[in-house]
Amino acid sequence: MAKIPIWPGSSSFAEVSNPTPFGFYDADTDFITDADKISNWCAQRLGYPLVDIEMQSVNFYSCFEEAINEYGAQLYNFQIINNFHTLEGNTTGSNFNDKLITPNLGNTVNISEQYGSETDGGGGNYQLQRGTLDVKAGDGQRYDLLANTSSSISGSEAVYIKRIYHYAPAAINRYFDPYAGTGTGIQSLMQTFGFGNFSPGVNFMLMPIYFDVLKLQAIEFNDQIRKSAYHFSIEDNRYLKLFPIPNRNYTLHFDYVLKSVANNPVKNTSTNLITDISNVPYTNPIYKHINQPGRQWIRRYTLAVAKEMLGGIRGKYQSLPIPGESTTLDYARLLSEASAEKTALIEELTKLLEETTRLKQLERQEQEAELTQKTFYKVPYPIYIY
Repeated sequence: MAKIPIWPGSSSFAEVSNPTPFGFYDADTDFITDADKISNWCAQRLGYPLVDIEMQSVNFYSCFEEAINEYGAQLYNFQIINNFHTLEGNTTGSNFNDKLITPNLGNTVNISEQYGSETDGGGGNYQLQRGTLDVKAGDGQRYDLLANTSSSISGSEAVYIKRIYHYAPAAINRYFDPYAGTGTGIQSLMQTFGFGNFSPGVNFMLMPIYFDVLKLQAIEFNDQIRKSAYHFSIEDNRYLKLFPIPNRNYTLHFDYVLKSVANNPVKNTSTNLITDISNVPYTNPIYKHINQPGRQWIRRYTLAVAKEMLGGIRGKYQSLPIPGESTTLDYARLLSEASAEKTALIEELTKLLEETTRLKQLERQEQEAELTQKTFYKVPYPIYIY
């Protein structure tokens, strides 16, 4: 087997061909500068020059790149979770790395549209269809909305009937006696109050508003109690029963929506939208923009990865023969320490990120405000002498 050189004591990033596996940061001047420094630091932390380090410079560069990638993954996954309510539904074309995410109600509005679809005139996320039904005197009061209508409904397609335009004439139509031609008080106010289209030009007395309300209510109660009021019922979302029994021919309008449209989970057919955490447009972090606390975390994680790599290398040969006896390599200790250090670093970063959530920041501001107020309470009040 060819002899592969081990760590020589120094490295030069610029002189190595393809120094990192992915090359994400190979053009970053800060990364190039720190790569050799971190290689020397990791080697010395692993025992060089007292012991040989069975690694090359490219191994340290690879560990360095992996540490930055892990830092970015932890950071941006936190950002995605913290802002996904705002990000969902936006396009994937932009890069969010250095963008300030402003919370909005976009996703809340999307959810509320579903309720709007089920309310009377409350909006919604699908378009209602309009159908008509020819009501004829003598045909009874039960009609098949799927068979006897002018609409796009087919006999086999399920629909939701949303509204039936079957109402009693407005009570205001009968508020004024169309045959009375006299009145007292203020005259000729029909057009002034917008009543000109409801009744012939009749003079009437101007009364308090509650009088008008009571009068209209009396007319409506009369229709409901003393005779069959206008209403309807729908059976099986298909058969319409009208009250009172139609005694004239007219066209009844209704709104409906196809069940396949209302229950379609895809209301927005646009593509390249953020739908889950996998397509939120965060890319690799820019190393030169990472501050020193972040870089210190990366250095420590690089050392942990390097320790793990060295443990794997030494584990291939658990013992080496030396004159007179053999020596056992410390691969198990290296692997154990590396695993513990990586776990601790991830937990440390996660805890730090959790302290930056909006909820935590608001709680901190609230505590600061309370403590500040308590401090002000201890300030002596001035004494004014007149």
